[in-house]
Amino acid sequence: MEKHQDSVVGYEGTLEDLAHAVGGMKYAAAAKFLGELGQDIERQAKADEVKGRVQLSSQLYSTARELYKASEEMQAAWKICEPHM
Repeated sequence: MEKHQDSVVGYEGTLEDLAHAVGGMKYAAAAKFLGELGQDIERQAKADEVKGRVQLSSQLYSTARELYKASEEMQAAWKICEPHM
C-alpha cells in the first residue's frame, strides 16, 4: 500500500462528496477539521525537513499555515452565526 493515497481510506464517497460533507458541517467543526489537517501537513513538513527535502518541506509548511488561517477564518464565521443557531 502506498504511503499517500488518491482517496480517503475507509471513505466510499468521492473527494467532491467529502468536500461537500465537510462544508455541510457546523462551521466550528469545519474549523477544527481544517486545523487538524494543518497539523498533519505540518507533521509531514517536519519529517521531510529532517530528510533534507527543503523545497518540499517549505511548501508543506506554507500549506499548513494557510490551513491554520482557513481554520481561524472559519472559526470567525462560526462566531458570527453561532448566536443564531
